[in-house]
Amino acid sequence: MSFEEAPAPDCRDCADKSIELIVEPRQRDIGGFSVRRVLPTTRRRMLGPFVFFDHMGPHEFAPGEGMDVRPHPHINLATVTYLFDGEIDHRDSLGSHQVIQPGAINWMTAGRGIAHSERTPMPARQTGQQLHGIQLWVALPAAHEETEPAFHHHPAQSIPEVQRPGATLRVLAGRAYGVASPVAVFSPLFYVDVRLDAGAELELPDEYTERAAYLTTGSISVGRENVDQPKLLVFTPGQRVRLRASSASRLLLIGGEPLEAARHIWWNFVSSSQDRIERAKRDWAERRFPLVPGDEAEFVPLPAI
Repeated sequence: MSFEEAPAPDCRDCADKSIELIVEPRQRDIGGFSVRRVLPTTRRRMLGPFVFFDHMGPHEFAPGEGMDVRPHPHINLATVTYLFDGEIDHRDSLGSHQVIQPGAINWMTAGRGIAHSERTPMPARQTGQQLHGIQLWVALPAAHEETEPAFHHHPAQSIPEVQRPGATLRVLAGRAYGVASPVAVFSPLFYVDVRLDAGAELELPDEYTERAAYLTTGSISVGRENVDQPKLLVFTPGQRVRLRASSASRLLLIGGEPLEAARHIWWNFVSSSQDRIERAKRDWAERRFPLVPGDEAEFVPLPAI
């Protein structure tokens, strides 16, 4: 996806001291449909190594319609795409071509530079589909920012699942709840898809400094704080956090350890170095990034911002 920073979140005094901040997503248009932009905001630039969080849909595409995110570049980060419903056709400048389907994790390491596109596959475009999912960007540690670009697809059946009373947890990336995802990561983090039955309770992992929960459907409470629509709850470091589902709910848990320094973010570029971002701007404007095989005819121009 392409980046444009969200305005400041609607922040208020939280009813529970374990919550540091509540982020209200903002609507943004990408490739012909609207997403909820969660991170970054002016009040929260990063959470652990996560620098970007988009909640896509649920959006109903009629027959003949679809998503078209034209080829665009990234550096010094990894994109993580996870779908609840629908399909996305991923192509990148390495020659990767993958139809992303629900339950799978698709991790693209931009490293020193990559270009990719995300479109609705032709069969789904012809029939119409509902698209619903999440895309995250993970900033790479300074020592790995210029690593070789790569793309890794992890099918749904390869993702470990943990059962707790009234809860089903899929550990999508990193380590949590006693299991590790097969996805190779570059710094300590966790990313978990959680389904809770009404009345079920779940404690967040306490081994990470920064933690948050994003509600996608249902309603949950944390102490005296009640949430019944998509919002990101950012938790106070060191506090014990217990979630309770007021109704059947689905949420995503993310977090990890902060990186060694803040990151500069401009458009689709994330780096510890502003000079590196300036070089990436020139490279994209002068068409020095490699083309995306199978999607060479279009591209997203460098924005005038």
